[in-house]
Amino acid sequence: MSEAMDGRSQAHRDVLVAFPGQSHPACDLHPFIKPITQSPGLQHTYGSCYATAHKQKELRMPKVIYPGTFDPITNGHTDLIERAGRMFDEIVVAVAYNPKKQPLLNLAERCELVRKATAHVPNVTVTGFSNLLAEFVREQNATVILRGLRAVSDFEYEFQLADMNRRLAPEIESVFLTPANHLSYISSTLIREIASLGGDISEFVDPAVAEALKQKFSQA
Repeated sequence: MSEAMDGRSQAHRDVLVAFPGQSHPACDLHPFIKPITQSPGLQHTYGSCYATAHKQKELRMPKVIYPGTFDPITNGHTDLIERAGRMFDEIVVAVAYNPKKQPLLNLAERCELVRKATAHVPNVTVTGFSNLLAEFVREQNATVILRGLRAVSDFEYEFQLADMNRRLAPEIESVFLTPANHLSYISSTLIREIASLGGDISEFVDPAVAEALKQKFSQA
């Protein structure tokens, strides 16, 4: 046998892949995709398992919680929500009360803007929360938290947060998505700063968000 074939065989032993309600001889079942080791055959194994499951049933996972302050929601956030909508049956966008950050928009305003910006995604629900995230996830009967990584600098904090959530609630896992390249530089902080100085933010946010910030700063 060639080295390539040996690599593929090793990949099948090294990678744990799961598809809810599906079975594959090379894939042990679990509610999310979880690589155990990095193997040269990883992409081959993932691809073959995905193709097998996709032929039987569309790949879906039940529910994910996407927490954040969303002050305001940007096109980067929306991009992650749209992509998560193709992966999960239900996305709960959890808008944090978070008074320590002194948000520009109150909780009700932020929730309403998230609803407007994600109205085209049918499997999204939006709710505010003010308790511990691990507790909120349990209250929602979910086991997965979605987080976005814009840059390498985000990873250290997100890694610590994921570990702490796992310590508080061992059944909860964190899934990370990166935004599209053309959206990776957008942040809520930058959007607020540009809007406060009268700049045009229409390229970076939903029209409802742009209008809300325009009105907010015109009253200042």
